[in-house]
Amino acid sequence: MKKKLISAVLLSTVVLTSASTVLLVSADDTDSQIAQQDAKIAATKSAEATAQAQVDTIQSQVDALKDKQDKLKKESDALLAQSKKLQVKIADLTKEISDRDEALQAQARSAQTDGTATSYVDAVINSKSLSDAVTRVTAMRTVVKANDDMMKQQEAAKKAVEKAQKDNQEKADKGYKLMNEISDQAKSLETQQAELKVAQLNLAAERATAEGTKASLLAQKAAAQAAAAQAAAREKAYNEQVAASASKAQAQASSATSSSSSSSSSSSSSVSTPVVTTPSTPAVTTPSTPAVTTPSTPAVTTPSTPAATAPSYNNSGNTYPVGQCTWGAKTLAPWAGNYWGNGGQWASSAAAAGFRTGYTPQVGAIAVWQGGYGHVAVVVAVNGSQIQVQEANYAGNPAIGNYRGWFSPGAVTYIYPN
Repeated sequence: MKKKLISAVLLSTVVLTSASTVLLVSADDTDSQIAQQDAKIAATKSAEATAQAQVDTIQSQVDALKDKQDKLKKESDALLAQSKKLQVKIADLTKEISDRDEALQAQARSAQTDGTATSYVDAVINSKSLSDAVTRVTAMRTVVKANDDMMKQQEAAKKAVEKAQKDNQEKADKGYKLMNEISDQAKSLETQQAELKVAQLNLAAERATAEGTKASLLAQKAAAQAAAAQAAAREKAYNEQVAASASKAQAQASSATSSSSSSSSSSSSSVSTPVVTTPSTPAVTTPSTPAVTTPSTPAVTTPSTPAATAPSYNNSGNTYPVGQCTWGAKTLAPWAGNYWGNGGQWASSAAAAGFRTGYTPQVGAIAVWQGGYGHVAVVVAVNGSQIQVQEANYAGNPAIGNYRGWFSPGAVTYIYPN
């Protein structure tokens, strides 16, 4: 009896400790993932800052080019306006030169056809003196020279205006060409700026994703820590209850030994009646199931209904999420397959894998409830239509345990080990 009790205590302690360890390991792994997300967030923020600096630099260059472009446009427009004024002035001078030329030509023709030249000779002959003749000839030459000089000045003015107009036009053309080049540069910079903004938005989205992942991991870590604390509390309460049960069992054994030494005839009968037949025996492995201790289940004392036996635990090769009912069933029954789906799918998955299924309870079989996502548990005791099971994720408890004692399972399909 003591050996069974100690074995049950050690087994249950190992199970609870293993569950706590798994939860702590999960929390540690979450810490590592959170650290990775923190590093990713920091790197993304640094890249965002660099991209923003580049965007600001390009924006300043774009603004400077636009200012220069506006200035050149104003200068070019002013040169074009000046060129137009010069063109008007050139047209006026050209007309004056043309009019003067026609007048001089008419005067020359008049001198030739009307005998004006002869009258010049007559004027010289009719002069009162030589000095008077020289004066008259000089006056005529002065008039002709004045007309000639006027023509030359007008021609020079016309050439100067044309040159100024040409220079202004060249400056204006150069200004417009430079303005177009600046416009092309500005467009290129705007394209780069837009591309950098897209990269910046991508970085912001990546950082937001990393921050969201971190928040999710923090929530998972908090849940794992809370589950670990609950498992530790259950382990402590269970150890205390097992210790009390062990003390009680030892006291009963001592009392039975004392009775045997006083009366040998009553010794045999008294030895056969204590712990073995009392309904409280299954409570050693299921501290949270008071139904086992009630005297309303006398069938427990019959040889055909043995006490619930604690199955062996094996979590190697278990691919199901820790704390789920499928994980608990695979741990308790390592012969079950991986990737059988949710609990409600296990019966069909097992049948497809070649396992026998039925509706008769059997110790060691897996009980399958198929409603909703379903639920699975491993049968550890059978008493007619009632059973006891070991299971995980019952009433929110992620650790494996016997939470229900004796109960009627209802519509259940059983998977039997081959």
